[in-house]
Amino acid sequence: MLDNNGFLADRGLWSPEAAHAFAELENIQLTDAHWEILTLIQAFYDEYDASPANRALVNYVKAALGAEKGNSIYLMTLFPGSPTRLASRIAGLPKPKNCL
Repeated sequence: MLDNNGFLADRGLWSPEAAHAFAELENIQLTDAHWEILTLIQAFYDEYDASPANRALVNYVKAALGAEKGNSIYLMTLFPGSPTRLASRIAGLPKPKNCL
């Protein structure tokens, strides 16, 4: 079910319940603000067939939601540490290639 990095091995297994389980492992309680970003990161993946790097996610969020939410500080408040890594994992996407 999970790959060697703790991400879903098959995106088809993702569900909102899986998202809540992954978020709980990271001590994150999902709010509407989290779901807004999770929906966008899934849209990014659908469009580009890859999980985004941090800068790409920031720009994608900025284009969709404006500068108030399209910045690293906002994303880090929702997904502390590595927003793209955490958001990708919770959204059921593969680990971004540039993440350790």
